[in-house]
Parts: sequence; structure tokens; C-alpha cells
Amino acid sequence: MTKGEFSLLLNDVRDCRLCEKHLPHGVRPVLQADPRARILIAGQAPGRGVHATGVPFDDASGERLRDWMGIDRDTFYDASKVAILPMGFCYPGKGRSGDLPPRPECAPAWREKLLDGLENIALTLVIGQYAHAWHLPDTYRTLTETVKHWKNYAPSLVPLPHPSPRNNIWLKKNPWFSRELQPHLARSVRKALTT
Repeated sequence: MTKGEFSLLLNDVRDCRLCEKHLPHGVRPVLQADPRARILIAGQAPGRGVHATGVPFDDASGERLRDWMGIDRDTFYDASKVAILPMGFCYPGKGRSGDLPPRPECAPAWREKLLDGLENIALTLVIGQYAHAWHLPDTYRTLTETVKHWKNYAPSLVPLPHPSPRNNIWLKKNPWFSRELQPHLARSVRKALTT
């Protein structure tokens, strides 16, 4: 795919109204992509704050994710280095126990086309259960088991829990994450950005 074709595809994604009637806060696709990107962040869906700003991971989750990755905001938001493609591009709204899942129409409509245009990805970070289900179809039964077996996906893919502050309890229950996986993640990010 040429750079021009990829640019047209991004315009089509940003103009998408496929699931508009299901979005209580309206349509606002939030993503970041460039064919030169070396790292792909496969997330879930924007939250309400990100919906308001239109900037992916522009919240406490993003601060934690950048810390895990060992990079600053400028690097994170450089689309030629980092692509950010959630499973759903628009904020799906609030449910009883947090945000609703990503809309199911989004990934089948756009994901493969966008991934085909990201030919330089050296490292993919797969964040949360919905991204795990798409990118790791033969995954373990639970998110914890999948993340715990991160070495099975190395070196080009790292499964992660969501970096939301809501996961502080999970992080406390799984100290191996900060002891083992987080340093590996930071090293992998450095390598992907420098090779």
C-alpha cells in the first residue's frame, strides 16, 4: 500500500459512521497510524476523556502505558514511530461496571486494511481482553494467564493488561508483571525504535 493509499484509508476511517446509531456520545474515531511506525499498540476503545480530546491514551492509562514502555509523550505521539489502533475507534459509552466493550462492527470493517498498511511494525503491544481475542485467537482462558505466558509471544508481541488505574488491584496481585514483564517491555520498545 502506498503512503497516499494509506492516507486515503485513514480519511475513510475518520469519516466512518458504521455504528453511529449505537454511540450515545456520537462518532469520533480516535487512532494514530503511519506506514513508517515501528510499534503497534492494539488497545480496546477510547474512554470518555479520550473521546473529548481526540487524542489516544490522553489520560491516566496513557501515563501508565508510557511509563511501562519507557518512552516520553513526544515519542509516544510520533505516528512515524508508534501506531495506536484500538479494537473500536469510537467511545462506546458507559456500562454498569465501566465502559462498554468496543463496538463489534469496527474491527471487521477496518482492522485488516489498516494492519496491511503498517508494514514496518517490529513490536505489537496487545492490550486487554478484546485485543487479545483478535490478535491472539489461540490465547489462554483468562487475561491473566495470557499475560503470564508473555514469553510464548516474544519477541514481536507482548500481551498486556489494560493500564487503567482500575487495574491497580490486578497489578498488586501479580507482582511478577512489574518485576519481569515491564523491564522486558521497555527493552523491546527501545529495540523496536532503534533498529
